[in-house]
Amino acid sequence: MRLERLRELREERDLKQSAIAADLNITQKAYSNYETGNRQIPLDILIKTALYFDTSIDYILQLTDSRAPYRRTKQYYHQMQSEFAKEKRYKQKNKNA
Repeated sequence: MRLERLRELREERDLKQSAIAADLNITQKAYSNYETGNRQIPLDILIKTALYFDTSIDYILQLTDSRAPYRRTKQYYHQMQSEFAKEKRYKQKNKNA
């Protein structure tokens, strides 16, 4: 499934695939494959991407035209932010090792 909205969201913000991929802790090639539909995006990456672009999974999957994200509980939001930070630190640590 080609995720055209990923490309639209990225281009609207004038971002490169590599920048988004780094923030999501995936490779640029993986992000490119999700954007073009060459690979199916895993659920955890889809969730992170929706949070990254402040939109809903439904919008990315073209199930709605509303860009507004669903209301999330504060606990969920903080949990996801914490997981992003942990992954980023882990990746940086392994990159420097």
